[in-house]
Amino acid sequence: MDRFTTLTVFARVVANGSFAGAARQLNMSPAAVSTHIQALEARLGTRLLNRTTRSLALTEVGQVTCTSPRRQPISPPAIPTSRSS
Repeated sequence: MDRFTTLTVFARVVANGSFAGAARQLNMSPAAVSTHIQALEARLGTRLLNRTTRSLALTEVGQVTCTSPRRQPISPPAIPTSRSS
């Protein structure tokens, strides 16, 4: 599973507060969203979301995971410039 897509799915779930809302925005099924979240939690070895049929809440680790990219922005790689002589 593509890690970038999985992190995007996680961010959308958090922003929407639901798997169904994230699925609609990402044009995928709620089951596919769930699979991405499960894969991310398995990769990290911890639960990121506490979820029931009626509610969704970030765990403490989920809060850190959700905010850490904002605290440490990733700079795009430098694009080499070519000089024509």
